[in-house]
Amino acid sequence: MADPSVDSLTHQLDNLLLDQAFLTGFTPSSLDAEVLTNLSSQPSPSLPNLLRWYNHLKTYKQPELKSFAKTDTKVTDIVKMVVAENTLSVEEKKTLINRNLQEVLGEDRIDEIIKTRDLKIYWGTATTGKPHIAYFVPMSKIADFLAAGCEVTILMADLHAYLDNMKAPWELLKLRTEYYEHVIKAMLCSIGVSVEKLRFVKGTDFQLSKEYTLDVYRLSSIVTEHDARKAGAEVVKQVSHPLLSGLLYPGLQALDEQYLGVDAQFGGVDQRKIFTYAEKYLPNLGYAKRAHLMNPMVPGLTGSKMSSSEADSKIDLLDSASDIKKKLKKAFCEPGNITDNGVLSFCKYVIYPVALRGEKFTINRPEEHGGDAIFDTFDDLEQSFAKEEIHPGDLKSAVEKYLNGLLDPVRKIFESPELKKLSLAAYPPPVKAKVVKGNKPAEVEEVATYRLDIRIGKVVEVSRHPDAEKLYVEKIDVGEPSPRTIVSGLVDFVPEEKMLNRMVVVLCNLKPAKMRGVESKGMVLCSSREEPKEVEPLAVPEGSVPGDRVTVEGEKEGVPDEVLNPKKKVWEKLSVDLMTNSDGFAQWQGNNLITGKGKITCASVKGAPIR
Repeated sequence: MADPSVDSLTHQLDNLLLDQAFLTGFTPSSLDAEVLTNLSSQPSPSLPNLLRWYNHLKTYKQPELKSFAKTDTKVTDIVKMVVAENTLSVEEKKTLINRNLQEVLGEDRIDEIIKTRDLKIYWGTATTGKPHIAYFVPMSKIADFLAAGCEVTILMADLHAYLDNMKAPWELLKLRTEYYEHVIKAMLCSIGVSVEKLRFVKGTDFQLSKEYTLDVYRLSSIVTEHDARKAGAEVVKQVSHPLLSGLLYPGLQALDEQYLGVDAQFGGVDQRKIFTYAEKYLPNLGYAKRAHLMNPMVPGLTGSKMSSSEADSKIDLLDSASDIKKKLKKAFCEPGNITDNGVLSFCKYVIYPVALRGEKFTINRPEEHGGDAIFDTFDDLEQSFAKEEIHPGDLKSAVEKYLNGLLDPVRKIFESPELKKLSLAAYPPPVKAKVVKGNKPAEVEEVATYRLDIRIGKVVEVSRHPDAEKLYVEKIDVGEPSPRTIVSGLVDFVPEEKMLNRMVVVLCNLKPAKMRGVESKGMVLCSSREEPKEVEPLAVPEGSVPGDRVTVEGEKEGVPDEVLNPKKKVWEKLSVDLMTNSDGFAQWQGNNLITGKGKITCASVKGAPIR
């Protein structure tokens, strides 16, 4: 028999279920089964969240309902709401919410919401590699959101971590999620933010539910492969033959907005394509379009992007003071250069908004070197450095001081034996090869892009192959004492006169091979598509000269092999992830091919493999 007291609470229950899938959180409990039984009828459409919950529970059979986790919580307990008073004006809230953001999508929706109630917002992080110091940028914004009275949810996106090319192995997901929660709480405490005001949610707590899974299928029936791949282009690891899991990733992130019951999602500007994907497709499922707030990305110490695969580009949260000193010493910081200066970037995105806490940026110097220099704003610091009034060594010393001040509280928290043990379990060191008595351990050969000797070349001679009508025989200057002979199958795609004196990109360390009787000592790299058949040599940056080395941005550097061993299939393994993107940039796994002069590109044949 229905309990009339439950019917009197339907509006409160509907408000509660805006934020969560079930009455006590993100997994069903005995309270859900109890309330379902006590409702006198199906909720009306005017209670959409309660109706969604009701329809979801109706998909469970009676034995399943009885197996829900037992709880002593009463329905009257969960509808009690304690709302903290926030005395800020709408404009003051808006200023805090938008401070230090690079872009906001749907600002008008945010304006309307904060006129009547507090904004509900979430920030998610895939629990993959160890968080680095750039995570302080979103942490500082979370502090702003809380100060503006926002209800903030932090999503530990463990399922996303697995879907992104299995960056986090399934067996380590639980440990890494636990590690992330401890690290994020330590960072927030470091900048004076109370974690009591936050809601922490694990993705697998709700993303494996029947209702969520059904919505994944519904979404997959209306999203094209092109849109799914495009949405994840800046976030999901890009390869020539992507796994289906990577194509699902953007859809799950979009659905999270609905299932976490938020008005807005916050993330880095690299998430923009996923955000626009969510704005396009959620309304097609009958769900509201959310707003999106984006913070800038923090460049690495080397001047390029901060990369977990490039150790010297980033500062880990648990790096020691000596580690920081070493990394800053190596950091690119050319006198007067404010364009590609990783140290200045740290000042702009981490130190000024997070570490100073109202103080002025101070560079301590002896009197004979000008005495202390004090800067109110980053613009003042940048202008002074551009005029070479500040020496790079002095700037690095100041940055070192502020970064250690920021990280000391985090390091202290992680000195506990329990967290040291967790850190080791979540990120175990590589297994060393066993040594057989009398033998050296077998070395695992690293398949990395630095092993490829890719250079800029200039075609100084070109002629038709005497025995093959579709082949050119070229003499290409690649910065060596004499040009190399290289055979290319480009007759049908590039006229002879356009090949002559052309600047090209050449793979120089393939084993020489005879092609119809002519020995070829390299390969001209081209963007190549089978259907329709199109081939175009890659284009080089302006100002390039023969011999300029081509590398992959953000990847490990090293000495290329003198000659690639054909039996090891190094080129074959690496080339599957070489392609041009939709904007015409040549990339390996989504990272640009570059020289010291700029990026390698392709004018016409875009979004195709490089061969």
